[in-house]
Amino acid sequence: MAKTQLNVRVDEGTARAARERALARGMSVNRYIEELVRQDTGEVGHTFVEAAADFMKQYEAVFAEEFGDDRAPGAEGTREGRR
Repeated sequence: MAKTQLNVRVDEGTARAARERALARGMSVNRYIEELVRQDTGEVGHTFVEAAADFMKQYEAVFAEEFGDDRAPGAEGTREGRR
């Protein structure tokens, strides 16, 4: 994907916070800002929901064994035929 340079001016406190948050996440400030914009526009939310659904599908049997299917509302009869 082609990149476009975007220059923004922020106060020193905001710049410091952005640097600290990016460092804490192990990423560049550019990547951190890019991810914030994606979150704000919904891309990350959609990606998160897809990843969570994949995770739940992958570990469905483990959750069912640990907690039982009957603890979820509307879970009656959902165990058969899902695998």
